[in-house]
Amino acid sequence: MTTMQQVQEALDAAGAAGRARQLPRSTRTAAEAAEALGCPVGAIANSLVFLADGSPLLVLTSGAHRVEVGALAVRLGREEIRRATPDQVRAATGQVIGGVAPVGHPAPLETVVDEHLAEYDPLWAAAGTPNAVFPTTFDELVRITGGRVAAVGD
Repeated sequence: MTTMQQVQEALDAAGAAGRARQLPRSTRTAAEAAEALGCPVGAIANSLVFLADGSPLLVLTSGAHRVEVGALAVRLGREEIRRATPDQVRAATGQVIGGVAPVGHPAPLETVVDEHLAEYDPLWAAAGTPNAVFPTTFDELVRITGGRVAAVGD
């Protein structure tokens, strides 16, 4: 089973409406995804993996925003949040950087959803590979990930 199929199975199990689709060109970055989909870069839900006090933390952020790890650590009551290495991302998600989906991981991940994603409808998220995506809504993204809505920037 491909990673994209695993993501679609997780979407189906969560009752998500969107279907994963493979695009003919890369969606590895928010800018590439927005261009390929013809949508604003802010409508891309980037899946970024960090280590929060040593445990994996998935942050779903708008492609138009940067995660401010110091501010997010304070909001979450953590000592330290730092970006995960590619190997740590793969271990936590089973997926590669540039294609990390919000779902379909080997085990549930603590998830934070950028409050700014609520400004866009639809949202687009990676579906397990650097050229696969699926459409969703803010409310659905929060529901299927069990994520905590928060400001992820300053």
